[in-house]
Amino acid sequence: MCQSLINKIPGLFLLFLLGLTEVYAEDILSAREVVENFQAELIEVMKNGKELGYEGRFDKLEKPVSESHDLNMIARVVVGREWENMSSDQQEKFVEVFSRFSVAAYAHNFKEYSGESFKFESEEETGRGGVIVHTYLVIPDDKDVKFDYMLKKKGNSWRIINIIANGVSDLALRRSEYGSILKRDGYDVLIEKISEKIDLYSKQ
Repeated sequence: MCQSLINKIPGLFLLFLLGLTEVYAEDILSAREVVENFQAELIEVMKNGKELGYEGRFDKLEKPVSESHDLNMIARVVVGREWENMSSDQQEKFVEVFSRFSVAAYAHNFKEYSGESFKFESEEETGRGGVIVHTYLVIPDDKDVKFDYMLKKKGNSWRIINIIANGVSDLALRRSEYGSILKRDGYDVLIEKISEKIDLYSKQ
């Protein structure tokens, strides 16, 4: 390697790092952007809901849900202390089934379009470094539905960890339901019941 090129390497390396910094800076979305991008995907799927059918909606939403939600963290929270009593294989299986259920629920609940739209209201920081994005689902000729999204940082990305619809926390509902099943019937029954719910969604 010629000496002149060797002398240029530190400067070239610095330019390379600066270039990477710019790329990463552009790719990092704010909490509001994460929510609004996800909501845009929901509306798009709703507009084509009948043509897509359940399987098509599921396929379209699988990536947006996994990229905007911290499904691993949510899965751990919804089973509470029982998480530590699971083997690593059971934990992995539960995250997998719960993730499929999360996508299935969206594919089931957002299947038709009648002029709905999401409207941003406000954004606030929480005491533990999180952000809550307040929005409304505007439904023509009906009452708006208030959706509050709680997000936390995962690495450099904001991820949804809970959704509160009209004051009702989805995380709290799941934790109460799953915790009861685990204590009463055990892990295998919980997996079975979640799988049955996914199957039910696919047929409606």
